Amino acid sequence: MVECMATYKQIFPTVLFLCICVGLSTYAENLTLPDCASRCGNLSIPYPFGIGKGCYRDKGFEVLCRSNDSILVPYLGVTGSLILELSMDRVRVQGWSVTNCFDRSGNGDRKTVMLNPSSSPFTFSNTQNILSAFGCDIFAYITDPDDIQMTYLTGCVSLCNSRTINLNVPNGTCAGIGCCQIEIPSGLKAFKLKVDSINIQNRLRASDFNGCSFAAVDDGQFSNTAKLATSYMTGSLNYTGSSSAVLDWAIGEETCEEAKRNASNFACKDNSKCIDSSNGQGYQCRCLEGFRGNPYLLRGCRGYNKQSDIDECQGPNQCKEGAVCVNKAGSYYCDCPTGYKGDGRKIGLGCIRSGAQDRTVTRKALIIVIGLGIGSGLLVLPAVGFWLYRVIRENKQIKQKQKFFKRNGGLLLEQQISSREGNVDQTKIFVTEELNRATDDFNESRILGTGASGTVYKGMLTDGRIVAIKKSKIMDESQIGQFINELVILSQINHRNVVKLLGCCLETKVPLLVYEYISNGTLSHYIHDDLLKLSISWKCRLQICKEIAGALSYLHSSASTPIFHRDIKSNNILLDENYRAKVCDFGISRSVPFDQTHLTTMVQGTFGYLDPEYFQSGQFTEKSDVYSFGIVLVELLTGQKPISFTRSENEKNLAMHFILSLKQDRLYQILEALVLENASREEVLIVAKLAKRCLKLVGKKRPTMNEVMTELEGLKKFQEQM
Repeated sequence: MVECMATYKQIFPTVLFLCICVGLSTYAENLTLPDCASRCGNLSIPYPFGIGKGCYRDKGFEVLCRSNDSILVPYLGVTGSLILELSMDRVRVQGWSVTNCFDRSGNGDRKTVMLNPSSSPFTFSNTQNILSAFGCDIFAYITDPDDIQMTYLTGCVSLCNSRTINLNVPNGTCAGIGCCQIEIPSGLKAFKLKVDSINIQNRLRASDFNGCSFAAVDDGQFSNTAKLATSYMTGSLNYTGSSSAVLDWAIGEETCEEAKRNASNFACKDNSKCIDSSNGQGYQCRCLEGFRGNPYLLRGCRGYNKQSDIDECQGPNQCKEGAVCVNKAGSYYCDCPTGYKGDGRKIGLGCIRSGAQDRTVTRKALIIVIGLGIGSGLLVLPAVGFWLYRVIRENKQIKQKQKFFKRNGGLLLEQQISSREGNVDQTKIFVTEELNRATDDFNESRILGTGASGTVYKGMLTDGRIVAIKKSKIMDESQIGQFINELVILSQINHRNVVKLLGCCLETKVPLLVYEYISNGTLSHYIHDDLLKLSISWKCRLQICKEIAGALSYLHSSASTPIFHRDIKSNNILLDENYRAKVCDFGISRSVPFDQTHLTTMVQGTFGYLDPEYFQSGQFTEKSDVYSFGIVLVELLTGQKPISFTRSENEKNLAMHFILSLKQDRLYQILEALVLENASREEVLIVAKLAKRCLKLVGKKRPTMNEVMTELEGLKKFQEQM
């Protein structure tokens, strides 16, 4: 018994601590629906707002979480506005402004900003926003966007004196000299914002003031008005800032009384109250006094903890005389004093005196219950402690996986899935345990190769398929966008000469991509390894060239959205058991609209394969991929590497060395021995001239990949006729 008590004393404090922790966790506020993302970047997203299908009340409350320079940024789905702050009653978004510059005659290009969230639950807050304008002899105004007669909703006029006159504009005011401000109407859901010059008799010459004007509808943070007005008059204004605006939101267009008639669709849940919008369109919900949380969720409003609870017993309550009011989180109860029984606040009964026999029976029962409880507790306590330990450990593992999923771009991938058509949603999401089994916990003996972006392991899935699993080398969150980009790009491609993506796993410390297994390694090994180069004959080399060209032609012209690979090189060409080519590694590839001819990006790629035009301008075109393909052609012809420090200074760069050899009629001196032995002179000249055209310094002079593929197809027919 003593040993049991000693064990109890050791275990009880630990179990009590665990119980308290579990109990406290139940009071943590949950502001989103289950299994929905609660944040986008640093911004909390409370329901009825949400990210992804099923996570928001209706389409008007959808939040798009997009990657901006590898940082997750939230936007309102229905308006496309950048979200700066989001609360349970209003939204702060990036504001809108308009600029107009006038010539000496007072004429100017009248620009219009049209804001139209009319199909959304948002209105422009007339208490938080204001119309501000800065300029000389201007009229800034907003109108109804659907009114052809241009009905003015509000506006203000700003006039100017000569710039030599002291303005004496009081700090923080904007009263019509150099700048003006005015309130906007309530209930606005859409409007046009314009700023025009006004023709005033004896108006000042345009050279007397800055000829440009600015106007904005924002929350008053457009700028320091007095400072702006002064600098405007002296002609030194150069406004480059940004503004923010506040949007009020509401559920539906019904009042609370009307909405309550349809109980199944009524937004306000337990322990909440309904509040009509100030403009009479729609309503919002609030937790009752003594509760806090999200009133739009079931059991979303919960009682305060003791430190912040409202003590209802201090005010009027329903306890009958003789009953004791006892406060509890979010409510109270009425306890009968000793010797009494009943409901302390039940009308007509209250607390009734109980007999001595009742008290004796109650005491005996209480002693028996306490004895049984202690005995059972001593037996059950260790089991409960072990169970709690397992539950906490499993919850910790689940939270860690959720953390990795978010950090590895899971939210961005979900956003891509919801916003794209195609095969993204058909890509399999693997679990950690399945890939650990497939690779023997990523044993070093399973490594197929290591590159700049990660390590590739060979694995076997439970269904017997052999796969290649790429374990990313992502060291920080700034590279997540590149990883998700490769996943989304590959999921759209279906071509026999492009490596096939089978799926991914995002719940590990670093993300994993699962590809089809290509057995014969890279083309680079077969070109530059003395033991392997004899394995690919001249005929095989031409076939590989044609297959690479076909894959690139498909990416540029036949894919659902044109794709620039941006890193074509022999190391990114895999060969299967029949020496068929497979293009891989789409980490820095980009999809481009059909009407866009180039991408302006930070220069990325592999030195020796980079297009010189892209290197100088930062503009990548489909002809940049053509240049890289030309380098691969020269590698297959010469067996030499793109950059070699063993060659002379003028010959260090393979492209320059090749072109110079052609010009000096020394081509056959630099060709691979196998090519000299097996290829005809006509075939070599056709491929060499094609490579030269691909390596033109001016991209417009290079052929397209479709033209390259056609020419290689013709060479194949030429071979068959020989």
